[in-house]
Amino acid sequence: MKAYERLLKYVSFRTPSDEANLGETPSTPEQHALAAYLAEEMTALGMTEVLADGHAYAYGKLPATPGYEDRLPVGFIAHIDTVPVPEGAQTNPSVVKDYDGGDIPLGDSGLVLSPAAFPHLKKLVGEDIIVTDGTTILGADDKAGVAEIMTAMERLIREEIPHGPISVCFPPDEEIGHGAALMDLTRFGAAAAYTVDGSDADEVEFETFNAAAAKWEIRGVEVHPGSAKDVMVNASLIAAEIVSSLPENETPATTEGYEGFYHLGGMSGDVGRAELSYIIRDHDRAKFEARKRKMRDMERDINEKYGPGTAKLTLRDQYYNMAEVLRECPEVLHRARRAIAAADLRPVTKPVRGGTDGAQLSFRGLPCPNLGTGGFAFHGPYEHISVQRMDKVTEILVGIAREYAQVVS
Repeated sequence: MKAYERLLKYVSFRTPSDEANLGETPSTPEQHALAAYLAEEMTALGMTEVLADGHAYAYGKLPATPGYEDRLPVGFIAHIDTVPVPEGAQTNPSVVKDYDGGDIPLGDSGLVLSPAAFPHLKKLVGEDIIVTDGTTILGADDKAGVAEIMTAMERLIREEIPHGPISVCFPPDEEIGHGAALMDLTRFGAAAAYTVDGSDADEVEFETFNAAAAKWEIRGVEVHPGSAKDVMVNASLIAAEIVSSLPENETPATTEGYEGFYHLGGMSGDVGRAELSYIIRDHDRAKFEARKRKMRDMERDINEKYGPGTAKLTLRDQYYNMAEVLRECPEVLHRARRAIAAADLRPVTKPVRGGTDGAQLSFRGLPCPNLGTGGFAFHGPYEHISVQRMDKVTEILVGIAREYAQVVS
């Protein structure tokens, strides 16, 4: 089976994660169904030690080819959850064959996938592109990675390609920064691993943001506006004051490369209560800590100005820049680069303006850089992926298995 065929099957499973339910793993019960399906598929392929556990982590192993049992064990990881989608939203993908370089209407939604907005489309001319119908996400982030890993495992088995011990895990809840938290590294049993959760097929990434979530809860004093003088405290206006106090040129829309940002992800409120949800990102740890201190200082200033308890800030670190770990493990990166080159691509390394489960896992002792999937424009209705680039990623994963077949543990 081709990787894109698996992807089309996997995206039929609705698996959003839910940051409001961080106390539960998985954060949504729907993720169990895909984990169970993947466990069945791994068993059917002949993989061993297969388990879909009570937290929707799906594990499996591909035992070493006879004579290769002493090779360094390697792992592959891709998350099963997606960003939140509206209740009842159904993914309806279609395949645009032999893309001609023009605009692609997304179903009847009125949206158009255009090279004017997405210039990288020019390099996909002649390829087959999977797109949405414009009403919801595709879910290639990261079901494409799942499909590519499963297809690579099938190819290793079917073609009897020599390899050492290989471990696979498909975790839940990556999109809310919790996917690696309960992953059983002893069960996984790899010395190094790769998340398959990036964009183009030629990527190998080892620098992520340092990341935190910030939640503001603002309490006002609500009275009749006719008698509000010196009494009313408008929580929504205080929320607006917080927003305007942050640098307007330090948002996702105004930064690139190694530049960090504050991202206002949601806001709600009235006179009596208001809430703001932010994410804080920076590649530099010192600048990251400074961003958090700025928000704490803002909380102090708001409470001094309007009274104690007016503003409550909750900060939660999500992950750290895995470059701190992976710079000490250069061979893990070199093996991926050699596999990419063997697939007739030029390896590309750039800072990840986001995060992967590999960030948390690297700090837990499992070196884990990130590879591309062949997909683009994740987290929205313009999400799309190249069939041919998915094939390249599958080839790269097989190549990494070949690399580790040469390394005695």
